[in-house]
Amino acid sequence: MRFVILTGISGAGKSTALKMMEDMGYYCVDNLPIPLVERFYELSDNASAELQKVAVGIDVRNGQSLNEMQDVLKRLHKEGLKCEILFLDSEDPVLVKRYKETRRSHPLAQGDRVDKGIGKEREQLRFLKENADYIIDTSRLLTRELKVELEKIFVNNKEYKNLFVTVLSFGFKYGIPADSDLVFDVRFLPNPYYVEGLRLKSGNDREIQEFVLQYEEAHEFLNRLEDMIRFLIPNYIAEGKNQLVISIGCTGGKHRSVTLANELFRRLSKGSDDEENKKGCVPNYGLKIEHRDIMKDTQHK
Repeated sequence: MRFVILTGISGAGKSTALKMMEDMGYYCVDNLPIPLVERFYELSDNASAELQKVAVGIDVRNGQSLNEMQDVLKRLHKEGLKCEILFLDSEDPVLVKRYKETRRSHPLAQGDRVDKGIGKEREQLRFLKENADYIIDTSRLLTRELKVELEKIFVNNKEYKNLFVTVLSFGFKYGIPADSDLVFDVRFLPNPYYVEGLRLKSGNDREIQEFVLQYEEAHEFLNRLEDMIRFLIPNYIAEGKNQLVISIGCTGGKHRSVTLANELFRRLSKGSDDEENKKGCVPNYGLKIEHRDIMKDTQHK
């Protein structure tokens, strides 16, 4: 039997994830009282095949009894009963924004500001996050991307690492992305903006890619950047980091940064060495690409 406890910060997408897991064939129960968790495990373990995949939602709605969950986990572990914990998290500014958009109040805010409730909730759920088998940060995930991550773990049974990497292109004239972890300036390369016939194209077009990548400096930059990122990623995973945003910027965020971000994404999508690349291996971290400012010049015109 596969028994999953789905938990996390309110507003991070637990209800959505529970519905997705139900579609994946899991028998789902939300907000199960803590004193019933062990009994429900026993019933599920002794039941027919239809209860061999179970997901239970546990969060701060359990109130004071949430503290009992630590003892429940210890007893299950002592009895050799396998229980997986999926913890959904999100950055505080994103959570506050979601609450404001839905006009809902945080369950622990009690008339106070939302961020105060989030702080209390993080403290109460700390032990669950520390014991989690999987941590997914939904700050930058679309609903379909969350579904893909859940399918990797609970359908395809792929080995999962709790790090999601975003390669982001941007334009310095529109400001550095506030959530960047690593920022790289590629304005040292010649700008195709000033070349006849290239201004209106973007780094997604072959002509711009050929222009930018004709320079040896572009390839050396990519080689060195890829080496550094491949060194950092396993160390970030070991340290427990959940999100890594790699921002690559040029003046307008349309030509050079887009081209190099696409190329870095292509490289990171492959295995970490030549032998792995030949086998078509995929990386052990989530990966996506965004072009924040690619359409802004067009819109201004």
